[in-house]
Amino acid sequence: MEYAALIVDYAGVFTEAGVPELVARVRSTGVRTALLSNADRAPRGLPDVFDAVVVSGEVGVAKPDPEIFRQAAALLGVPQERCVFVDDVADYVRGAVRAGMTGVHHMTTESTVEEVDILFGLSGN
Repeated sequence: MEYAALIVDYAGVFTEAGVPELVARVRSTGVRTALLSNADRAPRGLPDVFDAVVVSGEVGVAKPDPEIFRQAAALLGVPQERCVFVDDVADYVRGAVRAGMTGVHHMTTESTVEEVDILFGLSGN
């Protein structure tokens, strides 16, 4: 499977040291990227590493509802099956998988970087 999009949670994932750099590195290869959060509104001061930002307070549906994952994929113009979703809440990862995405349960930055690198074929870069 060749993945075309990386979608990450904000608090607990993107806010972790090393994850913004991972998203930027994946995006630099042509992969579409999105932030997906159950916040009321988009976080301020986000670096320019996202093609889309989806927050539940603005779209009216929240993780783990598969609909929010479908909306994120649609905004990126990528089928859900070609998306990788990263979150630190296992139930939210399950919601993404129910929507057809590949899920990565963020436990540590090191394990997430390693898994994302493998999924996107970036190992050794």
